[in-house]
Amino acid sequence: MTMTPGTRKFALTAHITSSVGWLGAAASFLVLAVAGLTSQDAETVRAAYLAMDLMGRFVIVPLGLVSLLTGLLQSLGTEWGLVRHYWVLVKLLVTVLATIGLLVHMQPISYMAGVAAETTLSAADLREPRVRLVAQPGAAVLVLVVATTLSVYKPRGMTGYGWRKRDKQRKVPQP
Repeated sequence: MTMTPGTRKFALTAHITSSVGWLGAAASFLVLAVAGLTSQDAETVRAAYLAMDLMGRFVIVPLGLVSLLTGLLQSLGTEWGLVRHYWVLVKLLVTVLATIGLLVHMQPISYMAGVAAETTLSAADLREPRVRLVAQPGAAVLVLVVATTLSVYKPRGMTGYGWRKRDKQRKVPQP
């Protein structure tokens, strides 16, 4: 299935917008996580964890899912294909793993938001989960930058399927 040029541009715009939005939201989330970990002000800590829960639920998760779906649509509807080039497969794998990690990561975020809403956290309270809430979005930002880099540079290398498909297309006489 090949998309029309207008559909392809619309899908590409949706993919770029959601992907860049996901990266920006993840970076903002990281800033909140660092504030929640390092601030000595109880109200700042509380606000950071409550904002992280809202941001994760209503911004980051939807952007991650839209990015994944529009990326699949782009790969299936264009000449790049889903399994023709290694960079597309790697980007798909990275995006799927990032999305799964995000969905799994939402549970501890919601837990911390619940704790922050009901109690005052001192610097020593729940230190390990709070450190993880910094490390995981830090890793997510790095992973999303890798996916962005793959999209821009598109390293060479076709899969075996890609080579066979290309050779088959070359053998078919063009009208």
